[in-house]
Amino acid sequence: MSTPQAQAPAVGWRPAPGPVTCIGETMAAFVPEPVAPLDGADLLRVRIAGAESNAAVYLADHGVPARWVSAVGDDPFGRRILAEVAAAGVDVRGVRTDPRRPTGLLVKDPAPEGTGVRYYRRGSAASALGPDLLDDETVRTASVVHLSGITPALSPDCLALVTEALRTPPGERPYSISFDVNHRPALWTDGTAATAGSVLHGLANRADLTFVGLDEARALWGAELEAADVRALLPGPRILVVKDGAHEATAFDGAQVHAVPAPKVEVVEPVGAGDAFAAGFLAGLLRGEDMVRALRLGHLTAGAALRVSGDHGPLPEPARIAELLSIPPGQWSLILSESR
Repeated sequence: MSTPQAQAPAVGWRPAPGPVTCIGETMAAFVPEPVAPLDGADLLRVRIAGAESNAAVYLADHGVPARWVSAVGDDPFGRRILAEVAAAGVDVRGVRTDPRRPTGLLVKDPAPEGTGVRYYRRGSAASALGPDLLDDETVRTASVVHLSGITPALSPDCLALVTEALRTPPGERPYSISFDVNHRPALWTDGTAATAGSVLHGLANRADLTFVGLDEARALWGAELEAADVRALLPGPRILVVKDGAHEATAFDGAQVHAVPAPKVEVVEPVGAGDAFAAGFLAGLLRGEDMVRALRLGHLTAGAALRVSGDHGPLPEPARIAELLSIPPGQWSLILSESR
C-alpha cells in the first residue's frame, strides 16, 4: 500500500464534551468457566460481548454519558443484552428489536496462544443495520460517535452504514467520530478477506480519532510497520493511537508524539481490553486530560478487562485512578494495573 502524502492535522484538537454514541453489534457470549480450552470445558457461562457496547459500558463507568445503538432479536438473548447494558448506566433507547432476525451468538475458546472466537452471527438482527440508523436522535445529537471495523465486515448494509457516517470530512460533521480498527479476520470471508486492508484503511483514515493495534496494522498493511509508519499510512485522523499490546501505546496528536508504557497486569483473558482502552482514552480526552494522562487512563481501563474472563471488569477506585494518573513517569512503568 502506498503511503498517502498529506499534512499532519493540527495539534490540540479535542472532541466537544457531551454524550458518546457507540454503534455496533452485541451478542450473547458463551465462555468456559473456569477459563480453559473449549474442548475440555464442562461449564459455559452466558455473558454478553460486543466491542461497541463494551466501550459504552466503560465510558459510563468513567462518568461519561454513553449511548449504545444497535439491533437485537426479539428473543431471550436480546432481552438479556438490553437489560445488562442498561443496568451498566448506558442509554439503550436507540437499540431496535427485530422480530424476524435473531440475536448473534459467539463462543470463546481460550488457549495458551490466545483466545479464539467462534461466531454464530450470520443473518443476525444487527447485520441488517444500514445508513438510516444515522438519522436516529441518539446518533444525531451525540458529541462523539464511536464505531469499529467489526461493523463493516457484517454485511453490505453495515458497510454502507459506516461508510456513510465517515463520508463527510472531519470538521464538517455534526459530531466527531472515533474509529477502532478492531480487525477480526474471521469476519472477512466470502471473498472480502482480500479487501479488508483497503476497506479498513479508508475508513480509519477518515475518522477524527482512530485506534489501531500494531499487530493489526502489520497484518493489514505491512509486516515491518512501526508506530511512526502507521501514522504515515493514516495521516487523516486528528489523533491516532497505535497500541503495541503489553508494551506501550503511542498517540500522534497532530505532529506531536506521546508514548506511555503499558503497566504490568496478570492476564486472565485478553478479549475486550482494546475496547476498554479506547473508552478510557476517549474518557480522558472528554475530561480535558492531556495526552499522557489520557493514555494512562486507557491503560488502566484495559487492565480492568484483562483481569477477568468476561469483557468487563471493575475499575480501580476513583481516588486510586487520580493517584495513578499523577505519578512521575519513572514510577508509572513499575505499577501493576490491578493495584487499587
